[in-house]
Amino acid sequence: MIPRTFPPAPSWSPDGHHIKAVLDSARGPEKTWVYGGLRPADGQEITMTATSRNSAHYQRFLQLLEDANPVGDIVVVTDNLSSHNSKGV
Repeated sequence: MIPRTFPPAPSWSPDGHHIKAVLDSARGPEKTWVYGGLRPADGQEITMTATSRNSAHYQRFLQLLEDANPVGDIVVVTDNLSSHNSKGV
């Protein structure tokens, strides 16, 4: 191993550790959630923004998907967020 003779890349400390940004987990009113869907056959995309992740916004997004795809099956891949499997959904 040879000693480094050039400065480290940005975001790396001189001793070789990655410098991480401070995480800000504040949930202020400026937070926006984005829902998105893609129809691979022709590349059509559906996107929607919302002020929160709840069942009402998720149902509105699903309605947008259904309106854009009136015939045929729709496959939805989600995580286990409670609004994705609530009684209303």
